[in-house]
Amino acid sequence: MPKVVFRIPTPALLAAASVVVCATPVAWAAPGLQVIYLLPLGYAYWVLRNRTVVDGERIRARGTFGAREVPWTDVKAVKVVTKGWLSVQLNDGSLVRLPAVRAGHLPMLAAVSNGRVPDPNATPDSVESDE
Repeated sequence: MPKVVFRIPTPALLAAASVVVCATPVAWAAPGLQVIYLLPLGYAYWVLRNRTVVDGERIRARGTFGAREVPWTDVKAVKVVTKGWLSVQLNDGSLVRLPAVRAGHLPMLAAVSNGRVPDPNATPDSVESDE
């Protein structure tokens, strides 16, 4: 069964590393300023933790402080936004945000979902009719 993992690209950790390097003179200027290192560490944790794992049976959305597993049978629709992360609307009306899944990932999401999500790049010739 195919599985796709959507996550924030790891080169984003270079930003955390550069902030650590740039903050070092300030952090050691006075006692107690080493707390400034918590900001890039928190950002690195956010980059490494946020991800969405999708397979043919379920969606696992893992955020910074929690995770949620949703079977495809509970998904009513996919909320697409042009900027930002996608969400799925559940049958009970609630929304589950899908970390690191963007509108450009819809074709890959459609391929893994076994037809539950329509492929936006599909042409009318490639869609089979019921006739």
